[in-house]
Amino acid sequence: MSRGGAGVRPAVVLLALGALAYTAWALEVLLHTGLDPVQTYVSELAAADQPLGGLFRATDLAAGALVLAGAGWALWRCERRAWSVAGWTGLVLFGAATVADSRLPLSCAPTVDPECAARETAGLVPATHTAHAISSSLAMTGALAAVVALTVAARRYRRWAALARYGPVLVVLELAVTVWTLTAIAAFQAGRGTWALGAGQRAQVLLVAVWLGVLAYAVARENRV
Repeated sequence: MSRGGAGVRPAVVLLALGALAYTAWALEVLLHTGLDPVQTYVSELAAADQPLGGLFRATDLAAGALVLAGAGWALWRCERRAWSVAGWTGLVLFGAATVADSRLPLSCAPTVDPECAARETAGLVPATHTAHAISSSLAMTGALAAVVALTVAARRYRRWAALARYGPVLVVLELAVTVWTLTAIAAFQAGRGTWALGAGQRAQVLLVAVWLGVLAYAVARENRV
């Protein structure tokens, strides 16, 4: 059985803070990064050669660690129901992969630096580029699994009213912008431009953060995971 009361509060706080930290890329609106948010990868903000790279790597690390801790706590305390376990496990994967992502930054920004893009195509960049691509893929896979599974759990098990109500809309939007982002990445890698890659990816990560906030609110309201 799920153990409520004070037992869920750490998960609520950690997930809410993780959602907030995961939107730190929005600071680019206030800070001069030199990167176009419509065209560039979010992860290019944290590239090793960017002047504010250290800041964005730190916020990614914080976001991943907070979500990992919150989801791990929830997984430990949740009912052993398939959709719940799958969802919290996906969120653990998302948190762990985001932590890894922050420790494996790109060395340069390929969407704005032709030399960087050429070196990446030729395989002349550090191995962290490949590792970063893997960790980023794992993070988004975990996030998508969590978004879908915990939303299904909310509706099937008649819990977390806010997530049951708003989750399906967020699922549809998240899947739509994920298709957009993957299509834009494929176009960029084929040398056909960026197709507003940055806008799609920013919408993708923003929706994950919004969903995390709704999840934290829903768990807090019902006092159970």
